Amino acid sequence: MSVLNQLNHELTQLTGYHSAQPRTVTLAAKGKIEVMIDFTSVDTMSCSFQEIRVNVPSLAQAAFDKLKEWGQKLCQKVTYLLENIGPLEYDEDAGQVLIRSTPPDQNQAGTQFYEIILSSHSNGQFSLKRFMSQPGQSGRTQVDLQVTHQVLRKLVEDLVDTVP
Repeated sequence: MSVLNQLNHELTQLTGYHSAQPRTVTLAAKGKIEVMIDFTSVDTMSCSFQEIRVNVPSLAQAAFDKLKEWGQKLCQKVTYLLENIGPLEYDEDAGQVLIRSTPPDQNQAGTQFYEIILSSHSNGQFSLKRFMSQPGQSGRTQVDLQVTHQVLRKLVEDLVDTVP
């Protein structure tokens, strides 16, 4: 079963789910890639989730250029989120690429942004989260990502398809 068919099946099964405790769904994709989504709410048209993780065993301990290639492809392909994303930091020593919203969403309530970390360590892992920082407070708080089912399907497909 394709990764999108698996996702569609899981979304149907989870319709009506709402909890502060996320329910993790694992999808198997080509090349032994695993996509894990931590859902907190699912209705018939949209969903909320804390994080998407993608494990790519073929990128474990990969050359740093492969990680940079993945990051660049992602930034070019994923243009439909609330903000554009772009590479912020390349850390060859740590084997990580940091991607964030460019620019972040800023309003009176605070600043929100996407953060993506690509790592050649721990199975070539990808992580997508959303954060918020409020004026007058130090630090940031992780918040749920809210998307339609259509956007989630496209995002999962693009994550898998851009893997070098």
